[in-house]
Amino acid sequence: MSYGHSTGKVEDQAAFVDALASGKNDFVTIDLSEQTIKVVGNTAIVRHILNGTSNDGGKPGVVKIAVFLVWVKQGKEWKLLGRQAVKILPAS
Repeated sequence: MSYGHSTGKVEDQAAFVDALASGKNDFVTIDLSEQTIKVVGNTAIVRHILNGTSNDGGKPGVVKIAVFLVWVKQGKEWKLLGRQAVKILPAS
């Protein structure tokens, strides 16, 4: 798995799980909108907007990002292969 953050940081599965388990990355609220899903064979492409609040390492924050995910079906289970997020900047 390749997990790309909106900051440009990229983590593998072990680093991503460690960041969540340790509290380095902590979402307090998450609201997903504008989700689209396109399935082709055993691959799915998912896009959505994520609005939320975070508490990363004890520092509160507000998150508004566009997310792109690639999922692959293995047997009966869907596995996340890749994720990339970009910040959505306020309209000027």
